[in-house]
Amino acid sequence: MLLFALAFLLVILQPSTGQFPRVCANVQSLLSKECCPPWDGDGSPCGELSSRGSCQNILLSQAPLGPQFPFSGVDDREDWPSVFYNRTCRCEGNFMGFSCGECKFGFSGLNCTERQVKTRRNIFQLTASEKNKFLAYLNLAKNIPSQDYVIATGTYMQMNNGSNPMFRDINVYDLFVWMHYYASRDTLLGGSNVWRDIDFAHEAPGFLPWHRVFLLMWERQIQRITGDENFTIPYWDWRDAEDCEVCNNEYMGSRHPTDPNLLSPASIFSSWQVICTRSEEYNSQQALCNATSEGPIQRNPGNNDKSRTPRLPTSADVEFCLSLTQYESGPMDKMANYSFRNTLEGFADPQTAISNPAQSGLHNALHIYMNGSMSQVQGSANDPIFVLHHAFVDSIFERWLRRHRPMLEVYPAANAPIGHNRENYMVPFIPLYRNGEFFKPSRELGYDYEYLQEPALQSFQDFLTPYLQQVRQIWAWLVGAAVFGGIVTAVLTGLIRACRKKKGETSSEIQPLLTESEDYNNITYQSNF
Repeated sequence: MLLFALAFLLVILQPSTGQFPRVCANVQSLLSKECCPPWDGDGSPCGELSSRGSCQNILLSQAPLGPQFPFSGVDDREDWPSVFYNRTCRCEGNFMGFSCGECKFGFSGLNCTERQVKTRRNIFQLTASEKNKFLAYLNLAKNIPSQDYVIATGTYMQMNNGSNPMFRDINVYDLFVWMHYYASRDTLLGGSNVWRDIDFAHEAPGFLPWHRVFLLMWERQIQRITGDENFTIPYWDWRDAEDCEVCNNEYMGSRHPTDPNLLSPASIFSSWQVICTRSEEYNSQQALCNATSEGPIQRNPGNNDKSRTPRLPTSADVEFCLSLTQYESGPMDKMANYSFRNTLEGFADPQTAISNPAQSGLHNALHIYMNGSMSQVQGSANDPIFVLHHAFVDSIFERWLRRHRPMLEVYPAANAPIGHNRENYMVPFIPLYRNGEFFKPSRELGYDYEYLQEPALQSFQDFLTPYLQQVRQIWAWLVGAAVFGGIVTAVLTGLIRACRKKKGETSSEIQPLLTESEDYNNITYQSNF
């Protein structure tokens, strides 16, 4: 009955999230390179008649990129989304969306003027009803086609530069699986050649902002298809876990009784089919994933390569990572040392922050530990544990932002790997989002985490922490300045006393002695001062 009711809601709701808008996946839009659909509210492009936005040329970042991608003009994702569109809706105020028909994250109401902050909760703190509703929402998303978006099944060149559109429908859940694949896929160079050292969502500064947007969009999509505007993504706090605590039929599915690589038939997720997992096949065919079903979800937690991931992350690992003051460093990729981002992503040791891609820590450790669909980057979002996992990773990012309170300038403006500079648009989202726009506290984006809502005293301590850390960093300078100041003060005091003594000796010849007690006390006060 619940699923029937939710399916009915789809008829009256218009979901809107982000890949290729259906209204722009046609010859006219591709050849004109314009995606400025009318807003339903007034029928004008981008809701211009209602001052929601207007159709504008895309402003691309001209900042230099890092050396990791030595090509130009060979990948549709370069200077996203200019290969497909160079004019899109630029929304005003708190409006957002490919037609400016939505509110920015953190706002609601008819005119998007009402601020809101929703709370993401630990999945084990949900009531049985809340948990079952979450699972039903996941299954609904897997079985309902996206109304507003389609996916590309060919490159722009294979589309004959727009004159032969190649798009297809996809369900809501798989839309996000495909977007994750598309952002991380290899570059097709023709023949059997590919370039693997490229990823618009991982191994670089944009890793955390990209997945933050991904979760916000996924969360909003669920809200829209269910009509549950209060829905938030739960998280799995995996610190110090001895095994996969959510891998049971009450939550995300236990092992199959006869095949440990599959899910139990008692789990609703055992019937799910995965997509976009055969990267080598796509590469050999110089083709994109077309979302064809490729078999059931695979998962065998704990039976992974122990030499690469010997254990699940600990609280100590997380605390050390949070102590790192640099968001990014060095080459700004998986070889970065002392980088908070690289350590949290899992390419640097969580006890030293020294890069070691042969090992998998923190975020990466969970993916490898699951030993199945989640362990291959491009197709990892097929397993719904992905959402719980990344919600908790995002909460660690949030803790770092609150502790260190970085300025926007801390996020690299230039020389990051392709797609990861501060002003680069994130691949493959439409509407467009820049990396730097999500390098900010979650409460400014309309959400918080249950376990981060601490008492006022702790909040005050968190407020003081970044300033105390700054003082610690310049402590040697402060001590030196104090010593120098003391020396200067001593010298000046000596000179002043010497001058007063000389003046006193001179004035005694022409002035009478001060003998009254009041005058004597005044002299004593001045001398002490």
